[in-house]
Amino acid sequence: MINQQLKNKVALVAGATRGAGRGIATELGAAGAIVYVTGRTTRTQRSEYNRSETIEETADLVNQVGGCGIPIQVDHLDPAQVQALVARIENEQGRLNILVNDIGGEYLTEFNKPVWELSLERGLRMLRLAIDTHIITSHSALPLLIKNPGGLVVEITDGTAEHNSENYRLSLFYDLAKTSVIRMAWALAQELQPHLCTAVALTPGWLRSEIMLDSFGVSEANWQDATAKEPHFVISETPRYIGRAVACLAGDPNVARWSGQSLSSSQLAKVYGFTDLDGSQPDAWRYICEVQAAGLPADATGYR
Repeated sequence: MINQQLKNKVALVAGATRGAGRGIATELGAAGAIVYVTGRTTRTQRSEYNRSETIEETADLVNQVGGCGIPIQVDHLDPAQVQALVARIENEQGRLNILVNDIGGEYLTEFNKPVWELSLERGLRMLRLAIDTHIITSHSALPLLIKNPGGLVVEITDGTAEHNSENYRLSLFYDLAKTSVIRMAWALAQELQPHLCTAVALTPGWLRSEIMLDSFGVSEANWQDATAKEPHFVISETPRYIGRAVACLAGDPNVARWSGQSLSSSQLAKVYGFTDLDGSQPDAWRYICEVQAAGLPADATGYR
């Protein structure tokens, strides 16, 4: 899609085992980038998610589409492991052009309960996975990224600043995690600007991640069957859609125009002209506000 315009660019996608991180790594690879793929689950060891997706699989996908995928097992809550990762990137490549922070811990979320009924252990663990990992990774990686102007940091979140400021995300811990990442991107933008580098927050719409598909008992091949259980799933998008958004940002010579902003995959699709894998441009956040939240029947006409 982007014709190798990121050839020889070096990217680190922290949290690329599955979901948005895997989609982003794949699309950066399709644009020709060298992509360091990190996560905790490998072919020989699983993380607490206890799922089958691995960083090696993601790296293979990067290679298949024309990039160079390099899988490295890293626990991004361990500063020493992250420092070793960045040292390896500097030793092997001498630079870092793109940093994507996409670690979350959403599986720990409990929705529709007041904070006093939530598991404190699960909630605090999610905050560590969703916030501390991003800070630890940026702390170690940004000194390498700012060595060259034009560097890009993408903080992956759920929801835009506008949406999250007006809508409670139905769990104190989840709400804090996702709004914190948006503010983090704004703060990083202030610190990176003197170095001619850019930071943004970016959200997908309703993401058809592996975990989401499994929750409905479907696969990507028959995902529309899930609309029998949740009709509004009709507006969902693949992880490759947000991946294309990141690739377009990384290839934009005027990317600084977005610095500090909270962006969505659908918003950037309209600007850059990319589509999801099926050729559509799902506009999930507008749909959620105008159709789902309004109590209207599920109908994606005009929204993709």
